[in-house]
Amino acid sequence: MAVVGVNHVNVHAHDLEASARFYEDLFGLERIPNPDLGTPTVWLRMGDQQLHLSVRGGEPPFTQHFAVTVDDFATVYRRAMAMGVQDPEPFGHHVYRLPDGAVQFYVRDPAGNLVEVDFPDADALEPGLIEDLRPLRRPQTGVHATATLFLPPR
Repeated sequence: MAVVGVNHVNVHAHDLEASARFYEDLFGLERIPNPDLGTPTVWLRMGDQQLHLSVRGGEPPFTQHFAVTVDDFATVYRRAMAMGVQDPEPFGHHVYRLPDGAVQFYVRDPAGNLVEVDFPDADALEPGLIEDLRPLRRPQTGVHATATLFLPPR
């Protein structure tokens, strides 16, 4: 037996419509039918996976997050910057280059959920797109320097 993938992620929403619009506007996600779960809920398509938004009590933890991979980083980055949703607070900066060359960019949704936006190749981005792209704050040595967000297929 093996896990073959992630089916969906569920995050909290204070204002369901504001949260749904955030994900539609920033990532181009589309609403799909959802069952009546007894609480206000919206399901969104993320490629072959789903994002579920639910109005429930509580606040999301500050650094807990989920990550999405995008195929057009420049568009998402520009939209996020125009929306003012980049979040440097949890990890000291909002956009990093990883040792494998991938890019991590952090945004915060209207309910306070942290979302990591990933792209596999910083060198493929247009020059000047990200003026403040930084390496991780800690030097990466040994096995840590070989870490990658994008695993090869098995």
